Amino acid sequence: MNAKVNISNRAGASFPVRRMNFDFDQVPEYWMSGSAGLTHFMTALSALFPDGEKLFIDSVRAVRHHPAIKDNEALQKEISAFIGQEAMHTQEHVGFNQSAQKYGHDVTTLEKRTAKLIQFTRKNFARVVKPFGMTQEMVDLTATTALEHFTATIASELLRNPHIQELMTDDTMSYMWFWHAVEENEHKAVAYDVYEGIFGRGIKAYALRNSALVVAMVLIFLAQSSFVFRLLKEDGKLNLKELGMIYKYGYSPSKGIIAGMVGEMLAYLKPGFHPNDLDTVQLLKDWKAKLGL
Repeated sequence: MNAKVNISNRAGASFPVRRMNFDFDQVPEYWMSGSAGLTHFMTALSALFPDGEKLFIDSVRAVRHHPAIKDNEALQKEISAFIGQEAMHTQEHVGFNQSAQKYGHDVTTLEKRTAKLIQFTRKNFARVVKPFGMTQEMVDLTATTALEHFTATIASELLRNPHIQELMTDDTMSYMWFWHAVEENEHKAVAYDVYEGIFGRGIKAYALRNSALVVAMVLIFLAQSSFVFRLLKEDGKLNLKELGMIYKYGYSPSKGIIAGMVGEMLAYLKPGFHPNDLDTVQLLKDWKAKLGL
């Protein structure tokens, strides 16, 4: 594992901010089990992260001094640590993406398309719900709450699924993804607690967060899938063999990472749901020990 780890918990939150510094220089082109399809699947997912995590940081930071939560000292500490962790995720995924770019895979264009998609969606969704008294800040925070559930769910599936773990054959990349997965579950409730603290559990808040989840999942599926096809086509690897590996890795009912997420994703739609209802305490304890965090 080529990374230096410095841990800071000056915010006094229930989870620390780990200062990572991964060295991606020695990562092979097809780092995931030697497969172009699997590698590009993860690269396409990573292309969503820098601007996605910027949205998470900006949306929570924009409302942290709202009267409903500004005096909640415990939550304010969690927000500070949340921002710190997400900033590190952004930094390392930029490095991850650059490592693919150096092999001639145009991830920069995918990042730009992600940024445009986020801005187009957030502004137009805000226009649709404005007549119902919902502001841009509310829309942004709602999107973050939904997307944080997605990232925590895919992260916990990664940490539980030995088939997926076995395919991550490069030490640097596997450690980076496992570290990211641990932290997504450490802070999985922060955006939700901010959202609920400000907007409550009423019908409007419930309907908006569920609508945001549906829209977000459709857009993520379309964007990530189109990125995978683009990367494979430009690489001359768009063939049945690689597509079959992607299907088995992502969507196979028995082993697929996406298929394994369905139950926890649907849990979000329940009235009264809270991220901590999905217990990952022991899972995180085991993985933090394994990773030396």
